[in-house]
Amino acid sequence: MLNRLRNEGYSAILLEHEALGRGQTMASQGMIHGGIKYTLSGALSGASEAIADMPEYWSRCLRGEGDVDLRGSSVLSEHFYLWSTNAPGSKLSAFFASHALRGRADKLAPADYPTALQHADFRGSVYRLVDIVLDTPDIVRRLADNARAHIYKIDWRQSRIARDKSSGEATLQIVDGDTTCSVRSRALIFAAGLGNEALLSALGAGKPSMQRRPLQQVMVKHPALPTFYGHCLGASTTPRLTISSHRLEDGCAVWYLGGELAEQGVETLPDQLIAQAKAELGKLFPWIDLGDAAWATLAIERAEPRQKNLVRPDQAYAGWVDTCPNVIAAWPVKLTLAPNLGQQVSTLLQARKILQPGSAREDIELPLPQPTIAATPWAEAFT
Repeated sequence: MLNRLRNEGYSAILLEHEALGRGQTMASQGMIHGGIKYTLSGALSGASEAIADMPEYWSRCLRGEGDVDLRGSSVLSEHFYLWSTNAPGSKLSAFFASHALRGRADKLAPADYPTALQHADFRGSVYRLVDIVLDTPDIVRRLADNARAHIYKIDWRQSRIARDKSSGEATLQIVDGDTTCSVRSRALIFAAGLGNEALLSALGAGKPSMQRRPLQQVMVKHPALPTFYGHCLGASTTPRLTISSHRLEDGCAVWYLGGELAEQGVETLPDQLIAQAKAELGKLFPWIDLGDAAWATLAIERAEPRQKNLVRPDQAYAGWVDTCPNVIAAWPVKLTLAPNLGQQVSTLLQARKILQPGSAREDIELPLPQPTIAATPWAEAFT
């Protein structure tokens, strides 16, 4: 969002209170998907259609042809895979998917299977998706480098946000050591994930409200793990298991496990969830020996705008806060939809005519330090 708004001519800064990408961003598996995993019921959904163009949008940015320049960023994989076992439920899911996704997924011949599934004992079907997988830390670093001089670290233990009694507008009172300053802006954009809840509460704003959808991911580290990115289809409309691969500085591979395992394991004790993950991988990849692997779990909460019955939102959300006329609350919902969020915020600002045609941008400088890039969960777990 910062990159896009500055490219459009706005005077914009970003304030981060920990490290860039800390929390939900670095916990992402890096998938830029077009909604295909939301079609496992056999029909296209609102969620699948809303993000169908996202892989190509991100690809344009990676080529330097999009709204934000991401040239030079690392792409971990040009493809994600859907695979089914020989269980009847899995075959049924694969059958439905193959009909709902013509033109969006290709069924592969055994010779084209990813390394993890190229084994004589594998019985099932494999589809290659148009989805790509990004190196999330590298993307965050690239975005930050594009606007490094306009990113600051704010200490919310000292600083605060307050409403003007007469106008109702929000202002920032920034305190950092002996430095104190007040920042007034035509628009304050809350894009802090879980942190939006506290920011809105500080302003006495009841709406928009936020919902949390928790996960408990499992990580397994082993030098023999092949690079693999895929969704295993089970009998339900949620992937039985989602796997992404990541490398530590020592070159060792980590598989990061999501899907039903992570969603249903929210309230499971870490040791018990690890035992379930071992059993699941043993069923799906009996030819891979994980006897001396290292294991860890990560509890993470996805922050989203509140929906009826707490269902997953189909799109990103950005909207003006009714009680604070200069505040926008924004949630990207998932990494894939970050461009969608940027477009929504840009549209809101354009409607207010905050940026006048031909006006010269007047940037401000704050006497504040710059934040670092956050570490990944697997680096923290296995370092």
